[in-house]
Amino acid sequence: MTISAIDTIMSHRSIRKFKNQKLSEEQIQTIVTAAQQASTSSHVMAYTIIGITDESIKEQLAEISGQPYVKDNGHLFVFCGDLHRVEQIGSNEERLAMQKSLESSEQFIVMTIDAALAAQNAAITAEGLSLGICFLGSLRNDVQKVNDLLRLPPRVIPLFGLAVGYPDQEPELKPRLPYEAVYHHNTYLQIEKQLPFIQQFDQELHDYYQIRTQNKRKDTWTEQMVRKFSNPIRMDVAPFLKMKNVNKQ
Repeated sequence: MTISAIDTIMSHRSIRKFKNQKLSEEQIQTIVTAAQQASTSSHVMAYTIIGITDESIKEQLAEISGQPYVKDNGHLFVFCGDLHRVEQIGSNEERLAMQKSLESSEQFIVMTIDAALAAQNAAITAEGLSLGICFLGSLRNDVQKVNDLLRLPPRVIPLFGLAVGYPDQEPELKPRLPYEAVYHHNTYLQIEKQLPFIQQFDQELHDYYQIRTQNKRKDTWTEQMVRKFSNPIRMDVAPFLKMKNVNKQ
């Protein structure tokens, strides 16, 4: 990897405000082609990328997400886990033989990882083109409605979106957990030994929120995580996956 590529990765920031300028077809094709070059389990390529250009669909997706930048961007990609394609290439007899595997948790993990790897390639490529990006898990706020809007067939599920465009803001670089808390040697580092690094990070993040340009607040990572996991959300996803004949185990 070149120094410039590493610099691009290390300087990543989520962009939530974009200029009113659409991506060119060449830019879109470059981003998608780069996404396709990501590693994929057993060459399945268990994902489909849907580009949203219909303004009515974008507006409805923005309503689902509650985020205006789902609509106001240079281009919106929706990454879907896709096992429909591999099922449909088989004969009726072959489809029956594949059914148990296609409905397994293992293949659900495979499709999710495949899509995530492709999306990260897309994100890095977009940033390398001096564009900004923001991942959009908020599309799962109403996963059934997203499914219906995009007319997704069985075994295809919307995982997340990726808003791309010309940045109209310069947010500060947001801190990450310390290296020592994330990278463990040989076995999992007991939480008691992680806590000093987490406490250090809490202070760093608290200071970051105090000095950043937008949305200053008093908060820590620990406080955020406790709030997040004390409020269950998107509990309709598991029933939706079963309905779509994915992850039935």
